[in-house]
Amino acid sequence: MIGGRPLPFPVPDWPQPVLKAIAVLEGKGYECYAVGGCVRDAALGETPHDWDLTTSALPEEISAAFSGLSQNLAGAKHGTVGVLVDGQMLEMTTYRVDGSYTDSRHPDGVAFTRSLKEDLARRDFTINAMALHPEKRLFDPYGGIDDLQNGILRAVGDPMRRMQEDALRILRGLRFMSRLRFHPDEATEAAFFQCAPLLQKISNERVYVELTGLLMGAGVREVLTRYSEVIGTVLPEILPCCGFDQYTRYHLYDVWGHTAAAVEAVRPEPLLRWVMLLHDIGKPGRFIPDEAGVGHFKGHAALSAAMAERILRRMTMPAKMIKDAIPLIRWHDAKVTADPVSIRRWMAMLGEEQLLRLLEVKRADNLAQNRAVSDRQPEIAEITEQTMAVIAEHPCLTLGELAVGGKDLAKLGIKNGPELGRILNLLLDRVIGGDLPNDRETLMDEAEKLLTRFAGC
Repeated sequence: MIGGRPLPFPVPDWPQPVLKAIAVLEGKGYECYAVGGCVRDAALGETPHDWDLTTSALPEEISAAFSGLSQNLAGAKHGTVGVLVDGQMLEMTTYRVDGSYTDSRHPDGVAFTRSLKEDLARRDFTINAMALHPEKRLFDPYGGIDDLQNGILRAVGDPMRRMQEDALRILRGLRFMSRLRFHPDEATEAAFFQCAPLLQKISNERVYVELTGLLMGAGVREVLTRYSEVIGTVLPEILPCCGFDQYTRYHLYDVWGHTAAAVEAVRPEPLLRWVMLLHDIGKPGRFIPDEAGVGHFKGHAALSAAMAERILRRMTMPAKMIKDAIPLIRWHDAKVTADPVSIRRWMAMLGEEQLLRLLEVKRADNLAQNRAVSDRQPEIAEITEQTMAVIAEHPCLTLGELAVGGKDLAKLGIKNGPELGRILNLLLDRVIGGDLPNDRETLMDEAEKLLTRFAGC
C-alpha cells in the first residue's frame, strides 16, 4: 500500500523511463520511489534533472526484474544497480542502513532493509530525505517539506552524528545555504563549526566540487562571511584575510568582507567566482602603512596570483581554468583605459575573451569598494564599450595576422632567425600601436628601413 501525505506542490513532469522502472518493480511486488535531490527540486518548482530511485528490492532482485536490459552492476554490493531504460540510465538503490564511518566520508559497510523510513534516516538533511511516488504521494517522515517551505536547513536526526559520519556534508550544507538562501537550525550550525576539522580528511577533488557549487549561489556572500572559519579548514590561506583591516578610505570592509562582496558582485560563472575569491588573497602579506597610517598593498596582485595558482592546483581545478584564472588575478589591479591603442595591447597580451573577463573582474572589484570615494563603474562601462568596438574591427594582434611573414622578409636578405623575429615583432608592435597599417607594401618598406638602421649600428 502506498503511504505518505498528499502532494503539497505541483505534480512534476515524470520522465517516461522513470515511470516505467517504477511500474516494473511494483509489478514484481516491490516498493519504488524517487528520492533525494529530484524530490527537493520538484518541491521548489524546479525541473528535476537526475532522477534517483530507491526500492525495497535487493540488488539481485532489481537485476532480475530488468533482465534483458543493459545494466551497470559496479555498485551492486552497496545496493545500487544502474539500468538502461528506454535510453536513460537510471540508478536504483536498495533501502539500506549505513554502518560506521571510520574515515569521516564513506560507510564501512551497508545493511539492506525493507523500510523506507530507515533508509531516509541515514540521509544528510531533511530537505533531501523525502521520497516521492507518481501517485501524487510524498513520504516525508522527517519534516523536509516544512523545512523547505520555511527556508531551514536541518540535519536528519543528530547533527553531530551526521557530520561526523561524512564531513563533506558540512560543505554540502553550505552549498545548499548559498544556493537556496536557507539558514541552518541552531544544532546543525553548531555541528558545522564543531566538526569542521574533519573536512581535512576529504579529498581535494570533492572539496573543489562543493566549493564551486557554494560560490555559484545567490547567497554566497553571507555564507562566505559567516562560515569563513569552516571554509578556512580546507582553504587556510583565507584566514589571514578575515578581520584584516585595510586602513584606507577606498574600502568599506576588511579584506575578507571585500572578497565576499566581490564574489557576489561578479557574474555567476565558476572561473570568475574563483578569481574573485582569490584576487586579494595576498593582501595581508603585502600590507605596509604609510606615515599617516593609510594602508598600501604594493605587489599584492602578483603575490595573490602566485598563491592562487598553488591553491587551484591543490584544489584540482582543470588546467585550462587555472591558465585563464591566474592572469585575471595578476592584472586585476592594473590600469586599463578606453584608448584603442591600450585596448589593442591588452588584447594582444590576453586575448579578446580574457580582456572582457578582466573588465568583469574590475567591475566586481570596484562594486565591493567604497564607491562614495571611487566609483569606477562609468569608466569601466566606457572601456568595455570601446573594447567591443575594437573587437568589431578585427585588428591585427598576432604575428600570424601580420600582412608580412618570414618568407617575405627573407626576400630582403634577412636570413638570421633572431634578426628576422626582431623585425617582425617591431612591425607588429607598430601596427598594434596604430603607427603603421597592416598593409604588405607599407610593412615591407618599413622592414627595409629597420634593416638599414640595424646594419648601421
